[in-house]
Amino acid sequence: MKSRLVLSLLLALGLSVGPWTFALDAEDDSSTEEPVRPLEQIEDEVDVIGDLPRPEPSVAVTPILTTTRSVSVETSAAFLERGALTLGDVLEYTAGVDANTFGPATRVDSASIRGVAAAEYRDGQQIRFGFYNNTRTDIYMLEQVEILKGPASVRYGKGSPGGVLNMVSKVAGAGTQNELVLDVGTQSRGQFAGDFNHQLSDNLYFRAVGVYRDADHFVDEVTDDAAIFMPSLTYDNGRSRVTLLYEYQDRESDTSSQFLPLTGTACVDGSVTVDPIAICGNADGRRIENETYHGEPGFNLFDTQSNNLTLFGNHQFNENASVSAVVRRQEGDADYWAAWIDFRGTGVPRIDANGQSTRTIYRSDASSEQTAADLRGRFTFETGAFEHDLVIGAAYQEVTTDNALIFLPFQDTIDPFNPTFDGIPDLFFDPSNLTPPNPATTEDQGLYISDLISVGQWQFNVGLRYDEVETRAAATQTDDATSLSVGARYDFDNGVSPYASYAESFEPVIGTDGFTGNPLKPREGEQVEVGIKYQKPGGDTYLSIAYFDAEESNLPNPAALIGQPNSQQEGIATTSGFEIELYTKVGPFGIEGNLSVIDTEDANGIPFPSIAEEQLSTWVSYRPEARNLDNLTFGLGARYLGERESNGISPFFGPVRISTDATTLFDALVAYDTPAWRFTLNARNLADEEYYGTCLARGDCFPGAGRSVVGRVAYKF
Repeated sequence: MKSRLVLSLLLALGLSVGPWTFALDAEDDSSTEEPVRPLEQIEDEVDVIGDLPRPEPSVAVTPILTTTRSVSVETSAAFLERGALTLGDVLEYTAGVDANTFGPATRVDSASIRGVAAAEYRDGQQIRFGFYNNTRTDIYMLEQVEILKGPASVRYGKGSPGGVLNMVSKVAGAGTQNELVLDVGTQSRGQFAGDFNHQLSDNLYFRAVGVYRDADHFVDEVTDDAAIFMPSLTYDNGRSRVTLLYEYQDRESDTSSQFLPLTGTACVDGSVTVDPIAICGNADGRRIENETYHGEPGFNLFDTQSNNLTLFGNHQFNENASVSAVVRRQEGDADYWAAWIDFRGTGVPRIDANGQSTRTIYRSDASSEQTAADLRGRFTFETGAFEHDLVIGAAYQEVTTDNALIFLPFQDTIDPFNPTFDGIPDLFFDPSNLTPPNPATTEDQGLYISDLISVGQWQFNVGLRYDEVETRAAATQTDDATSLSVGARYDFDNGVSPYASYAESFEPVIGTDGFTGNPLKPREGEQVEVGIKYQKPGGDTYLSIAYFDAEESNLPNPAALIGQPNSQQEGIATTSGFEIELYTKVGPFGIEGNLSVIDTEDANGIPFPSIAEEQLSTWVSYRPEARNLDNLTFGLGARYLGERESNGISPFFGPVRISTDATTLFDALVAYDTPAWRFTLNARNLADEEYYGTCLARGDCFPGAGRSVVGRVAYKF
């Protein structure tokens, strides 16, 4: 691969890249200034040089231009301005990220970065394990969301080559206003939230953030209710800072994903191309409405609870040495009870000749436990003309997931066009019928080092990490990997900063290779990225242009080797593309634009499923300058999602290709501010466009959300 040639050149020059993601200081959305994303500096401690999350501006102020990777930051001011209600909504104005692909999901926030599923972190620690055994993060609890694109194993250990989402919590500290917020909106949405920060003494701060929500969903019978409480206590004497953060979540919902059959959706809908059309079976022109519910009222639920206790610490010994740490203990439970129309295989109609479908009934009582710690030291020194910023750290994590379930396919029959509900067999309500728990434990240990080297207008750095991962389930498997990250940047006086970088990732795969008989090797990712970042000195314009070329190896057997053992690891997937991000202010206008173009090819030589080749988004806000109108803000956004393709092999029809057409959605804002009050009215999907997030070759479609309108009143004191 050409990335190896670039790596050799970079190493020959002694160049390196810092693998650290970072946090931008969130703006106070009570300000009378335009609440656009901060561009000038990075002021929190999840930054390029590797310090852990900090709620206040840190001692190190690192310009955004210093990173030799593509990094996007969504502040709370920015995503609240655009009317975001979930993490998926937050990410829809981010270049290179596919969010809400499977509609406005209630079970989990699914996002992909550069075509690959993103790992989710909270305050620098992993927050999501597996699929449906976690509690989702509510965005009101966040200062901002950071998106580090590309392989990130040097910073985060095991993970996919797509990238990492890191969510930064609101924690106690100086300079935070108190607020009370009331939301009322469509889907019977009612939400009351509060954020209270108080200085207890010269060095001691307390903060409490909470949400209570009672809301329905655009899918019939589905709710999105939540009660969340997150207090924190911070001690800060200028040299030492310690924060203790606790979060309790109790969420009650159902699955919004109804897996609507192709026969009653894409097969009668001009916005989706179905090839071959024969897989539509008995499609007779009837359409299943997007809000149709195929679960079972009184049975279906997706209820989660979690407790999260996190300790942050930082001590500055002197101007050249500091130590930081974060320790977390998290426990969660997820009860997932559901009925859905059966999957019968790729390209096999799920509605029979009589217009009926069978349903699978499923009950899962799952849990997860996490203990994690990350400790690092940071040292600055000089060797001749070279300035060094050295970080040395160690990370540990142990995660145990458990699941007891009942799973019965083809259990009953339902009319998918006009469903009626006849109840669920009693055996599903008796916990004694659940399968025995089947716990799986993963233990990770990592050691890492990174050196940021500055000389003149050049910056070089190198990151190296060694990890050992032990997975204990029915059997025990141990994997180890060494990951590298290198890069370089040059800062011109006019604000232009070209850069180049190389990064690696690894992700263990559990099982035995059917070809060699050995344990499966971890998937390995590598990426080369080159780009230019520009910020006019003292100006309000920021521009980032990046090109990337990545591959992931040790994937399952590609189609060319059918007939060989199916776990042979000769598959290679590739992604390449470019991204552009622009933020600027022109008089009373704030303008944001994001463009990404990506080309993907899996081990079988076909595009990744449900990944749009082109994405474009823009948000324009306008604050009149006239004295009697300067408290008003107007915003208008557009989101373009290109065609999404899904491919498979049908046992009856051979190759199957489902192509979901491109769509453009509009969002809008009207806001009015006073020193103490802020009134906002947000509309998402303003034109109430009916569309699908994606349709899959396996036989189902996922409708996108219709129009939602939310009014918000916030009082700050």
